[in-house]
Amino acid sequence: MTKIRVFIFLSTLVIVGIAGLFVSYYARGYRFDFKKFGFQPNGILVVKSEPDGASVIINGELKTATNATISLSPGIYDIEIKKDGFFTWYKRMTIEKEIVTQANASLFKNVPSLSPITSSGAVNPVTSSDGTKIAFAVPDAGLYTQDTFNLPLGFASDPKKIADGDFTNAVYAFSPDGRQIMLTASNGIFLLDSGSLTPQSGWVNITSRKDATLAEWRKEKETEDENLLKGLPPELTDILKRKTSSFLFSPDELMILYTASASASLPENLIKPLPGASTQRQERDIQPDHIYVYDVKEDRNFLISDRSSILRWMPGSRHLLLAQEGQVVIMDYDGTNRQVVYSGSYIAPFAFPFSNSTKLLILTNLGGNSATTNLYTLTVK
Repeated sequence: MTKIRVFIFLSTLVIVGIAGLFVSYYARGYRFDFKKFGFQPNGILVVKSEPDGASVIINGELKTATNATISLSPGIYDIEIKKDGFFTWYKRMTIEKEIVTQANASLFKNVPSLSPITSSGAVNPVTSSDGTKIAFAVPDAGLYTQDTFNLPLGFASDPKKIADGDFTNAVYAFSPDGRQIMLTASNGIFLLDSGSLTPQSGWVNITSRKDATLAEWRKEKETEDENLLKGLPPELTDILKRKTSSFLFSPDELMILYTASASASLPENLIKPLPGASTQRQERDIQPDHIYVYDVKEDRNFLISDRSSILRWMPGSRHLLLAQEGQVVIMDYDGTNRQVVYSGSYIAPFAFPFSNSTKLLILTNLGGNSATTNLYTLTVK
């Protein structure tokens, strides 16, 4: 009886050990090859899409639907994610053994819809630094602001008038925190609340304090930038300060969009490499007037454009908005998947993202004979 119990106990240990070994190997991407009668090292590809339920095609072969986990032998693969009514997402990705690689596709409509925001005209739209507000003038009617975030269902987010008058030829700019607007009009320079109407009787002319106010705003922006730069490697901080004409952190502060003003080289391994990091081609030798995105988390540097372009971050920090003559393009942060979400008549570069990435705001007359332009929302997701 004792021998039987010992046998059962030892058999249980062996079975549990073998099962544990299989589970361990499976979790690391290994799969049992019956032809070679042994475990073969694989990698794991995690495929997600928004919206989900899209087809996953690997090297031209339909595999599954998103969201899914796929085991692949090490190598280079062409990954396509397709869904009716949306642009196809494509990347060439490298799968490494025992490494989990992610393909996160945000799909955009290939037939977006337009809806008017204004009907009496709109000119000279200007966005706040955080992208949550846009100021514009309505001819002979006043200065307005539009929030770019969506309120819950049933609550309207209509343009707000903040000043009466004709500001068609005026100049206006947001403060760094977006709460104020400096309005330069024919009768003076004024600070206005960006969220409510200030009657002209309440305007205070700050012409004599303009330079001091702008200096305060610059200092506020520099302090904000310094706080963001503190956590970066010194070599990268030095390049951003001395070798760029401008840089802009993504909303999640994990990416940096910058324009080089001089040649420089980003040293390798500024940050410890992460397993499963992007395998897209990068450029660590930067050239003047070229635009790049540096991924702080993965220590990767991507060339976006070799010429001056108007680029803005989309709110999710995974995409860039390129506003150019005749078309609006959304691309992945590494410069891939450049998709023309709008082509036709619009006033470049006036295309701005809404805060939830589902809509854009564009300035256009829809190709009509009238010179009057209006703001329209363009639903892209």
